[in-house]
Amino acid sequence: MHNFKRIADAGNLTGKVALVRVDFNVPMENGLVTDDTRLRAAVDTVQTLRTAGAKVVLLSHFGRPKGQRVAELSLAPIAGAFAKVLGANVSFVADCKGEHAKKAIADLKPAGVILLENTRFYKGEEKGDLDLAKEIAALGDLYVNDAFSAAHRRHVTTAVLAELLPAYAGINMEEELDALDKALGRPVRPVLAIVGGAKVSSKIELLKHLVTKVDALAIGGGMANTFLFARGHAVGKSLCERDLIDTAKEIEAIAKAAGCDILLPRDLVVAKEFKAHAAHRTCGLDEVADDEMILDAGPQSVAILATAMDVAKTLVWNGPLGAFELEPFDKATVSAAKAAAARAKAGKLVAVAGGGDTVAALHHAGVAQDFTFVSTAGGAFLEWMEGKELPGVQALTASGNALT
Repeated sequence: MHNFKRIADAGNLTGKVALVRVDFNVPMENGLVTDDTRLRAAVDTVQTLRTAGAKVVLLSHFGRPKGQRVAELSLAPIAGAFAKVLGANVSFVADCKGEHAKKAIADLKPAGVILLENTRFYKGEEKGDLDLAKEIAALGDLYVNDAFSAAHRRHVTTAVLAELLPAYAGINMEEELDALDKALGRPVRPVLAIVGGAKVSSKIELLKHLVTKVDALAIGGGMANTFLFARGHAVGKSLCERDLIDTAKEIEAIAKAAGCDILLPRDLVVAKEFKAHAAHRTCGLDEVADDEMILDAGPQSVAILATAMDVAKTLVWNGPLGAFELEPFDKATVSAAKAAAARAKAGKLVAVAGGGDTVAALHHAGVAQDFTFVSTAGGAFLEWMEGKELPGVQALTASGNALT
């Protein structure tokens, strides 16, 4: 795991200007924030810096303006929303560089907070442009990255600033990196991974990497159908990537060579219609009719997975085990999530999960709070699971390079 610095390592911050990369790319409707999860995630870092007497200058992207000023993608309304969450005044500056921003920061008192305009209003942001980075860096004394969710991009405010200023991980970033280190970096073994979702094609790199890192890999959702088909089982009219049979076999071969057990469903829940409360039945692997589709794993499969959790000391989970958005095809995901949560809560399992559908599924099961850590990072979490270097994380180890 990268040897990054934390805010606690920054020394005396009184009067210092901290440029803080947050992720305020939040869902909005009619000018109002409809989910403030990401706003709340930034509070600990901002309050820590305020308590230390720093001037806090927030940087974030919002939407995809593609280097243009787009009025509806301004961060202006988010300043007010964050002020409510923070319980303190948050000023807004309609720029993220230049004299206007400099003056606003100069006038800001220690412990004050400013939110600068959408960083993606500048074409250089997504290109990692050094000149833009120098202009923004000139505003601050140090850089804090608290946006793991954007760490897989080498943008100016997610990576390049860390090469121009003393750089530190924010509290949220710190917790994320520590949790990921426990999950795959330096885990307590045995390690069990659960990977679900619709398509093998979207997670080929992930699967190939994981089978070399974990002791057992459980595959669920539509992905499992492709593996079952590759093993010679009929899957009816289920979602199945028949052209990826060789890929599935290759992944199984890599797993075997690495000593990783692949766990596939042993029983299936099938229906003739893809809709909530469709007529359904539980059947064996070789009992799927031509006009049926597999929509969930059966109870025997969940029991086997629960037994695997009893053996494991660490669990990494990405993706549901079935069509969890349609009742009753959420049963396997909910049951497995509750099993993992109970073991994590009892201190028997380090359980780390991430990815949009996964987070939604854990909340649906009512157990997200009992997992050791739940990442909302999406793409960055997946790329980390694939074993890729994340530019935003990598840059934190290059703090203060003499590029200025």
